[in-house]
Amino acid sequence: MAAEASPITLLSGSGIILVRPKYPENIGASARIACNFGIEQVTVVTEKEPDIERMLKMATHKAAHLIHSIRITSESRTAAEPYHFIVGTTARQGKHRVLEKTPREVMERLAPLVPGHRVALMFGPENSGLTNEDLDLCQFTSTIPTADFSSLNLAQAVAIHCYELSTALHQITTAVNEDAYANSYDLEGMYEHIERVLTETTFIRHTNKTYWMRNIRQFLSRTRIKKKEASLIRGACRKFLWHSEQAEDERTYPC
Repeated sequence: MAAEASPITLLSGSGIILVRPKYPENIGASARIACNFGIEQVTVVTEKEPDIERMLKMATHKAAHLIHSIRITSESRTAAEPYHFIVGTTARQGKHRVLEKTPREVMERLAPLVPGHRVALMFGPENSGLTNEDLDLCQFTSTIPTADFSSLNLAQAVAIHCYELSTALHQITTAVNEDAYANSYDLEGMYEHIERVLTETTFIRHTNKTYWMRNIRQFLSRTRIKKKEASLIRGACRKFLWHSEQAEDERTYPC
């Protein structure tokens, strides 16, 4: 049974996503921590490829393979595409953000979903954290409780989240054994179709599009959309848009 596998085995398809980190040393240190917990992929969102020697220095020999196989992309959306469930980490509290939970609370909810699915932990720049657009890609958000001075090193934040995920996996007794969930690539395509339909029907307008789509994302992310369900929603949206285009053609070019 999947739930009986070791946490390291269960995390074999998992990854950490570092969004525009400032220092290559932090990438290397994060890779070293990821390796200790069986996480096999490090993705960095950046415009400029980080210095490999500075990363390797902190990764040490044990995690060097993660640095040599590091995935570099310029967009958070591309970094998120392979994963079914993503935890976004943040210390900021905004009025349009969902109420964040502690790493322990989040990992207890995530752990039963791990077997058979790919999960990722997403971390933002050291000085500013993840943006709202980054967090739109995440199904869970996590905040490390600290005193008034809430400033942790990037690698420290990675270590806390990896440890809590590993601990939660040790404690699960039953795994979610259902059809495959949609990954981020499937979900983003679905949200694009939903946005087009809601714009076409004027339910949302350009002035409030971001606000409404963020609320829709938060609502649908709680339902845990499966791959076939995302495909069904996209098919319905495509059909609606096709009929809308046909009606527009008839109005423009009447018989």
